[in-house]
Amino acid sequence: MPLSPPAAAHDALRSTGIQAARIGALWNLTLIVCALVFAAVLVAVLVALARAPRGNRDTPAEAGRAAMPRDARARRFVVGATVVSVLLLVGLTTADVLTDRALSRLPAANPLRIEMTGAQWWWQASYAADGGQAGFVVANELHVPVGRPVIVSLKAADVIHTFWVPNLHGKKDMLPGIDSTIEFRADEPGIYRGQCAEFCGTEHALMAMYVTADAPAQYARWAAHQRANAAPPASPLALRGQHLFEAADCAQCHAVRGTSAGGQIGPDLTHLMSRRTIAAGTLVNERTNLEAWLRDPQHFKPGTSMPAAHFSSTDLDAVVTWLTTLN
Repeated sequence: MPLSPPAAAHDALRSTGIQAARIGALWNLTLIVCALVFAAVLVAVLVALARAPRGNRDTPAEAGRAAMPRDARARRFVVGATVVSVLLLVGLTTADVLTDRALSRLPAANPLRIEMTGAQWWWQASYAADGGQAGFVVANELHVPVGRPVIVSLKAADVIHTFWVPNLHGKKDMLPGIDSTIEFRADEPGIYRGQCAEFCGTEHALMAMYVTADAPAQYARWAAHQRANAAPPASPLALRGQHLFEAADCAQCHAVRGTSAGGQIGPDLTHLMSRRTIAAGTLVNERTNLEAWLRDPQHFKPGTSMPAAHFSSTDLDAVVTWLTTLN
C-alpha cells in the first residue's frame, strides 16, 4: 500500500514567489553578516590566544587587575568592534523593517480570494466568487494561477494553527476568533507543499497541504470543474454506494454537492478524486488507501475525529466505488 504523498517542493531556500524571494534575500543578508561576525570573533580569539604571555611554575601570580598596565591599542579595538556591532545590528534591523514593509505592499490588483480554515488536522479552502463565477469549497489542496496575487483569509476552527508554504511566503498564525490574511503570488508553475507550523495536537505533523500553481488557462479549467456538482453514478454499484453514504453518518459530516450529503464537519468530497492525497497529505489518493482509511482511520492518524466506517465488506466496496467516481 503506497503511503508516501507525491513529491512536491518544500524548501524555504528556493523562492518561487515575490514574497518568498524577499524573505530569502533577508535570510541571505543575515547569514552573511552573522558568518562574518563569527569569523571575526574567532580570529580575534585565536590572535589573543597566540599573543597571550606564557608562564610556568616560577612565574609570579598577577598582583591584580588594578595593577595591570592599560593597553590603549586593545581598548581602541574593543571600542571599534562595539561600534561595528551596533552598526551591523542597526543595519539588520533596518533590512528587517524594509522587508516587512515590502511584504505588505504586494500589488493586489484583481486578486484571487480564498478563505482558509485550519482544523485538527486538515484544511478547508473556500474560494470566493471570481469573475462572475460562483465560489466553491475544496480541502487540503489549493490551486492558484501563476502570476496572479492571492489573498488568503486565515481562520482557526479550534486551536492555533500556522499557514506555511515556504516556497511562496513565510509563516502566518491562525488564531481562534481572530481573522488575519496572508498575500502571495506564485511566479513559477509547480506543486508546493505546505505544513501547519504551530503544534496543534497529536497529529500536527500530519497536517499538510499542497498548493498547485497552474498556468491561468489551466487554472480556469480546474476552477470550472470544481464549481460543478458531482457527476451522477454511472453504475448500479456506484448508485448503491451513494445511497449507503447518504443514509449513514457520512452525510452528516461530509458534503457532496449534487447529493443529499451536506455535512460541514469534515472535508467536502464533491471532487474527492481530483486531489492527490487524502487525510491532509497522509496517504496517496487511490482506491486501496481510500478503503483502508475508511476501515480504520485511527491506524493512519491516531486521534483524528474521523470514525471508522461500520459497513460490511460488500457495502464498503460499493461506497468506495462511488467515492472513486467523484472526480
